[in-house]
Amino acid sequence: MPQPPVHRLRSLLTVLGILVIVLCLPGAAGAEDPVRLPDYVTDSAQVLDGGQRDRVRSAVDSLYGAHRERLWVSFVHDFAGLEPADWGARTATASGFGPRDVLLSVAVGDHSYAFTGRLPQSVRESELDALLRDRVEPRLRDGQWAEAAVATADGLSAAMAGPATHRVGAAPVLIVAAVAVLGVGGVLLFARRRRTARERAVRAAARAVDPTDTTALAALRPDLLDDRSREILVDTDDALRTSAEELRLAADEFGGTATAPFAAALESAKRALAQAFSIRQRLDDDIPETPDQRRDLLVELISTCARADRELDTKVTEFDAMRNLLIDAPGRLDALTQSLVDLTARLPVSERTLAQLTREQPAAALAPIRDNVAMARERIDFAETSIGAGRTAVARPVGQQGAAVAAIRGAESAVTAARTLLDAVDTAATDIEQARAGLPALLAELRHDIDTATGLSPHGGPDLTTAVTAARAALAAAAADGASNPLGVFHDAVTADTALEHAIAAASDRKLAAEQLQRRLDQAMTAAVTQVRTAADYIGTRRGGVDATPRTRLAEAERALDRARQLASTDPAQALAGAQQAAELAARALRTAQASVREWQARQPVSTSSQTGAVLGGILIDSMLRGGFSGPRGGGPMNPGSWGPGSYGGSDGSRRISRGGRF
Repeated sequence: MPQPPVHRLRSLLTVLGILVIVLCLPGAAGAEDPVRLPDYVTDSAQVLDGGQRDRVRSAVDSLYGAHRERLWVSFVHDFAGLEPADWGARTATASGFGPRDVLLSVAVGDHSYAFTGRLPQSVRESELDALLRDRVEPRLRDGQWAEAAVATADGLSAAMAGPATHRVGAAPVLIVAAVAVLGVGGVLLFARRRRTARERAVRAAARAVDPTDTTALAALRPDLLDDRSREILVDTDDALRTSAEELRLAADEFGGTATAPFAAALESAKRALAQAFSIRQRLDDDIPETPDQRRDLLVELISTCARADRELDTKVTEFDAMRNLLIDAPGRLDALTQSLVDLTARLPVSERTLAQLTREQPAAALAPIRDNVAMARERIDFAETSIGAGRTAVARPVGQQGAAVAAIRGAESAVTAARTLLDAVDTAATDIEQARAGLPALLAELRHDIDTATGLSPHGGPDLTTAVTAARAALAAAAADGASNPLGVFHDAVTADTALEHAIAAASDRKLAAEQLQRRLDQAMTAAVTQVRTAADYIGTRRGGVDATPRTRLAEAERALDRARQLASTDPAQALAGAQQAAELAARALRTAQASVREWQARQPVSTSSQTGAVLGGILIDSMLRGGFSGPRGGGPMNPGSWGPGSYGGSDGSRRISRGGRF
């Protein structure tokens, strides 16, 4: 049955009334698309009264006045079906935001918000997370819209101003200090005694270091070096003064000629000591030296004193022998007289032997001994004269017998020379025949050594070149004079072959060392490449949880490895050091990266998601590298959060932020 007109009119009025009521509700406003913001505080949702709007604007202005950071605040009913972060990003783009603009967007109807922009350099992301989580979201949740905006501005200002200092009360400090004193006091005495004993041992070891070993000296502590330098300077000065006094007494007794070697040694030691005193003066003047310069000077001072001291020590035995020579002078003179009798008896025999050799051997073969008998006769005559002078000196009063020392020494030298000259004549025939018989084998060995040296020329250096030249000259001399002068040629060939063998040994050692160095370099390069690649792969696949330290170590390892590759062909030793350094740095990079990742993972919620893994892998970007990642903000109804994938750009671009979610 059709309704009456009155009933139809009543139904129409009811529908219109309901529609008017719905349209008039504040929450029934239409969806709001991102637009260019007209002012720092935009309230299209009409949730702020006049006083609240002024308070928000005042906080925004204060932030700008203190830090030149622009905070924009927008209250809307909803985000037009967009994610909070997307709505904030589009609004920021439409509003022409720069690097000092941030936006707090609040959808009061959807209970969602977004914080968009670029994080100020002085604010850590952990500080921003704490600000939004602890101060902004609770106020939004309670509908305190103005208070949330003011908290955002004030929180940013405080974070940009730096951490606040907190004063600790005096009473807790005193309590902690008292506990520390009670806890440590008992240990101090024991520790001090141990330090004293340890220090005594260190100083004793420093005194035991060879003062001529500059490498060992340079490894000592600066204070130990200084103490050692003062001690050795005093000891050396005392030794020189005592030596000078003894030398003066010896010169009065034995004369200047006999004591000349000792005087020369003393003068050399005095010059070294003067140099040491000059270094000490430089160290003690008002012009400061760098620590390295001071260490070098102290080492030079100590080693200089040591050389002066040893210069004197080399003459001690000879000096003492000179002083003691007079004690048994008569016995020495008698022994020398008997030696002269024996040598005089040998002269006729040696003359006959030399005459026979002259008839049987080429003149060139006898050249080294042709004058030996005549020279031996001269030495015998000189020794006889010296013995007579010695007996005359010994007969003088005590204190005037010094000339006997020179006479005895001269006679001893002459007797020794005469004996050597006659021995050479007596053994010449045997020596010549042995040389003639052994020369072919010696020359063959010399040729073989020359061939060996040729193969070692890359490792030989100038010593090997000189030895090879001398060996070739000996071969040429053997070809020319081997028959006429076998003894001389044999001697020259032996000398050349000995020098060549020494040079070959040194070159062989260098070759072996080079081969060993190359093997070590190959192994080190392989290890370094593997270690660097392992560290790089680990950091690259987990870079979201890796901080700056392991990245720095890896970069330095890669640089060291590149340097090692460049030096491998020209300086293997330096290349080896570079490869070893690269491997060590890469290992440290890996260890610190693993520790960084473990620390990052420990901060994550128990229940993780694929987004968390993407953040760890660096696929999605969040704040863990710039102030601490506080865990995924998504996953719950009150805090869904958002991340964004990384894109091309510098480090400033990585400070782009997009926070938000439900409240």
